[in-house]
Amino acid sequence: MTSDLDIFVGNTTLIDEEVLQLWLDGHSVSEAVARRLRGGLLDHTGSSVQVLQSDTRDHFRTFQMLERLLHAPPRLLQQLLFQIPPPRQALLVQRYYAFDEALARELLGKKLSKGTRKDLDEVSARVGVSIKSCRRQFDNFRRVFKAVEELRGPLAENIQQLFLLPPPMARDYAAIVFFAFSRFETGKRRLQFLSFGDLAACAQELMDRWTLGALAPEAAEPDGDVPKSFLQDLKELKVLVGDKDLLDMHKSLVCTALRGKISVYNEMEANFKPLSRALVNVGAKLTHARDVRDFFVDLVEKVIEPCRADKWTPGDLRLFLTQYTATPRALPGFRHQALWERYMAAISACLLRMYHD
Repeated sequence: MTSDLDIFVGNTTLIDEEVLQLWLDGHSVSEAVARRLRGGLLDHTGSSVQVLQSDTRDHFRTFQMLERLLHAPPRLLQQLLFQIPPPRQALLVQRYYAFDEALARELLGKKLSKGTRKDLDEVSARVGVSIKSCRRQFDNFRRVFKAVEELRGPLAENIQQLFLLPPPMARDYAAIVFFAFSRFETGKRRLQFLSFGDLAACAQELMDRWTLGALAPEAAEPDGDVPKSFLQDLKELKVLVGDKDLLDMHKSLVCTALRGKISVYNEMEANFKPLSRALVNVGAKLTHARDVRDFFVDLVEKVIEPCRADKWTPGDLRLFLTQYTATPRALPGFRHQALWERYMAAISACLLRMYHD
């Protein structure tokens, strides 16, 4: 009796997405096998526990060998040892550099140093991410930061080119790098309502409007640098609250434009001057390192919380900021409208993103 046997031989490296995620999440081989068993894999395949253990161990060994290439993704594309189709290469890179937003939120504004890495045990417990995964993600943040900190040009574009990340993920990493550059305070209790997405969106606005890449594209400096000359220039805006006549005229123009259009008109009119001083002074103080760190604290404490107390809606705030920004062009003797609009465009975008429970 004879039987035919078909044999297929190939050298394509197989990537099981489920096992990849278990490895990325920091599970051991035995933990991964247990999870695959609970998922009913044997019922679907008719295989044995021993084969499942061998398969899982083989995948883990492959991922560990690939990891050194994932530290510099272009090398993954150039190497010949692992025959991986381009779509699977892209999958590997994106999965490896994906991160938990809760962890990223905890680390925003902190120095990406060995000391911070040593404290990840406490962070791991707070965010519910395994310590092994926390360390991998932290190392990714630090690796990207080190790779681009001295490079000229837009952060997101540099990150996308060096790490082959899709644009949305590159922009998120750019925000993390920007916060590491600027060291903004994000850990205080009054800021805990802000998500990673909120702060990343604010970082993007600041990079788009305040950094050297936005102010002087020909300089081609890193987006992480807000030039000191720009911060010094912001002091010129204090005339809007320091000159009583200008302050009164500014208030009159805004109130005239908003009468009957916002639900908190009386509150806005009564509190216009302290609110205007807060909006101007947040920027005027940014020449001092301590005040740079407290940028988001000041926005929440001096603008968002008073508006919440007076029951402003997001729509009220949007209309107010629009008129507040536009009306100084009608003020006699005010010569800093372009600077003012650039400053307020970023401030307004940040406030509107942050104005929620």
